[in-house]
Amino acid sequence: MSFLTRIRDHLTRSTDELEARELSTDGRRAGAQQIGDLTDRDIADVVGVVRNLTMPPKTQVPCLVAELYDGTGALALVWLGRREIAGITCGVRMRARGRVMMRRGQLTMLNPTYDLLPPRTTE
Repeated sequence: MSFLTRIRDHLTRSTDELEARELSTDGRRAGAQQIGDLTDRDIADVVGVVRNLTMPPKTQVPCLVAELYDGTGALALVWLGRREIAGITCGVRMRARGRVMMRRGQLTMLNPTYDLLPPRTTE
């Protein structure tokens, strides 16, 4: 691919496409798996950005659900028995580890271990 072709492609991409590519590259550099490559019952180590936080309506078991996005796909992180976790907010970068399962058609990780990561830096 020529230099001018690469520049044209870069300039014509949408902001969402550029962000997805950066997140994907960031995860690979950190040695994490890509969410888009995960399947049911995999043990996963993923890095991404929290896009949504939800607390389903009061049920027998309170829970916090965070959608983690890495540019290749999204994964629901579910902590049972919690309504909030200090530091987990929309836009935070994090690494999560645990077993993945399909739940209601979405990849889900129950009670993952996690690390909060510093914000991405542009190079």
